[in-house]
Amino acid sequence: MSTLDAASTASTDHRGDPVTPAHQRPGDTAATDSVSALLERGRALATPELRAAVDRLAPPMDTVAAYHFGWIDADGRPSAADGGKAVRPALALLSAEAAGAPPERGIPGAVAVELVHNFSLLHDDLMDGDEQRRHRDTVWKVHGPSQAILVGDALFALAGEILLELGTADAGRATRRLTRATRRLIDGQAQDISYEHRDQVTVEECLEMEGNKTGALLACAASIGAVLGGADDRTADALESYGSHLGLAFQAVDDLLGIWGDPEATGKQAWSDLRQRKKSLPVAAALGSDGEAATRLAGLLATDAKKSQAEFEDFDEAEFAERAALIEQAGGREWTAQEAQRQHRTAIEALDSIEIPGRVREQLTALADFVVVRQR
Repeated sequence: MSTLDAASTASTDHRGDPVTPAHQRPGDTAATDSVSALLERGRALATPELRAAVDRLAPPMDTVAAYHFGWIDADGRPSAADGGKAVRPALALLSAEAAGAPPERGIPGAVAVELVHNFSLLHDDLMDGDEQRRHRDTVWKVHGPSQAILVGDALFALAGEILLELGTADAGRATRRLTRATRRLIDGQAQDISYEHRDQVTVEECLEMEGNKTGALLACAASIGAVLGGADDRTADALESYGSHLGLAFQAVDDLLGIWGDPEATGKQAWSDLRQRKKSLPVAAALGSDGEAATRLAGLLATDAKKSQAEFEDFDEAEFAERAALIEQAGGREWTAQEAQRQHRTAIEALDSIEIPGRVREQLTALADFVVVRQR
């Protein structure tokens, strides 16, 4: 759970063909330009406040966090590294506009959500043993596990501080939503870790885990700007529902990329989720199907679950390729691509229950399209 190169992004179905929302024309440059502008606006408005928040941290946590965000390199020199897609800040600003407020009203929410998101990335990278993120060594690899833990904790604390400093009733409402989303995010990470050593996980369990781990924070991002803009709970809840389903679509695409993504695009190793024994949606769907491929896959994964991580790291590429092929043969790749589309449609439908400006609705739709049409 990366900066947009939307013109070249496309997730793929089981045949390697683009997975494109039904209403979107391939090569729709107007939609691509619109999303690029939304993401850039979110990055431009949130980053100065994000930097100011990080500057509050005591040394060396401030420089460790700056490295994580891509602002400096490992030697402390200014850097223009990939700082992430900025989907969450874009959502927070659009959320404020959905409530009829100026986008700037959503900036504290955008910053708070980004801080929590990056708290989770710092800890996830350490727990998962990931050595690369966004084509660079992860924080724990460069600065050590202790700094990864401490800086993650500090970012989490800063998120609440940023919101509560506003001193308004709406800020209190926003903080409650962010705190609830953070608890669910942590629940999801705990579920994800526990599943790695189970022989089998159902699709329902996997969707619950991913709804917590990814959906909860995107749901918060999609509603927090509206709350800060004075929206009532009905409006905020509908936007939260949009974000929740968008998060599930986002994670379904991530799960496809976690097995079949191009390492040069994702910034991670080939077969990264298989290397970590993750029971992601393609795996769960494959194991829940009938047939020889599912049976063979279940046998291999049951044996894998009993191995130590050191033994598992000795696998060669052919062994990971075999598991990926069995997942595809058992229908896991196709089912997950279809699930991304189902969640995308449900996200858009959630907007139908509220009155929001037409332009904002179009932009929320374009952002949802981007989530399911990407390569990283």
